[in-house]
Parts: sequence; structure tokens; C-alpha cells
Amino acid sequence: MHPFLMKQQIEYGIFIVEQDGNTDFNRAKLMNVGFMESQKQKAGGWQCFIFHDIDLLPLDQRNLYSCPRQPRHMSASIDKLNFRLPYEEIFGGVSAMTLEQFTKVNGFSNKYWGWGGEDDDMFYRLKKMNYHIARYKMSIARYAMLDHKKSAPNPKRYQLLSQTSKTFQKDGLSTLEYDLVDVVQHHLYTHVIANIDEHS
Repeated sequence: MHPFLMKQQIEYGIFIVEQDGNTDFNRAKLMNVGFMESQKQKAGGWQCFIFHDIDLLPLDQRNLYSCPRQPRHMSASIDKLNFRLPYEEIFGGVSAMTLEQFTKVNGFSNKYWGWGGEDDDMFYRLKKMNYHIARYKMSIARYAMLDHKKSAPNPKRYQLLSQTSKTFQKDGLSTLEYDLVDVVQHHLYTHVIANIDEHS
């Protein structure tokens, strides 16, 4: 990632957020943690956020890691999906949002344990706040997906998605709870480890 981003001559930081604890993987909640912790690391805070699955690598230098006026779905064209968009509302993989956009929709939901649904939830949040999704041409928004073990699908994802427009202001950054286990500032990235288990 570093040679790719350095060629774009942008100021950036890479934050890898790792989940501690015993519960199922929760991508969206980890993204919220990454947002909160990265803001603490820069005077004045960051204004643009690229939420990035760790298994995706960009293939085209024209894919600019910046935030346009509308939220951008950056990973529209993935090799393992035959470089095709699976469905129009997809907003997963790699996505770019400004500070204002992300806070207006109250960040990601914290309720998606297991694989799937959280990116569609974000799409609905953005739509509810009258944003539309921008994308580069498929020839530019190309990514390679690295092999990895898949998480189990979240059986409640469709039920949760049906509630998004009613619940998003009460589920997200405003209700985020986590225990910070460690923050290590390496030379090339910051490693954040957080326990995001729900407290009973």
C-alpha cells in the first residue's frame, strides 16, 4: 500500500484495527473503533477516511485515495468477483467518506456480528441522509482479493437491515463501547487492538 499511496502524494496514515475478545467478527464496529482511535492520533483530526478490508489491494494508480463530494465505493471491480459489481447497492470492501458524511450517518452499525450486511446498512444510512454513491469506472476501481478464511454469515443480517432507517441514529458512533487493549505505533502503520465484546 505504501508505494501506491506515496505515488499519489497525499498525507495519510494506516490504522490496522484488530478484534480482541471471544465474540464473532464485527467488521463495522471495528471500523468505528478505527475512526475514533485514528482521530486521537492526528492534531485537528483526519477529514477523509478510507474504510478498507485488509484482504483487498488496489491495482490501478488512477484509483485516488481521496474523498469526493459524495461517498465513494472504491472497490467496485474485484478479481475474485470477475471484476463485476455483484449488485448496485454494494458499499463493502473499500469505501471513502468525509468526516462530515461519516458523522452525519452516525458511523457504522455496531450490531452486525458475523459476516455480511454491515456494508448494505451503511448504504441505507447514506441514502437516508440524501447522499448518493460515487464510483470510478470499472477499469479503474480494480482490486485483487487475497485468500483468507471466511467468517460465518450473520443469520440476523436481513432482519437488522429492515430496521436501519428507523434505528441508525441510535446505533453507531453514538453508542460505541469498546475496551482499548493496545495501540502500537509502528513505523509504517498504527496497530489498534480493541475488545468490542458487549458488556452484559
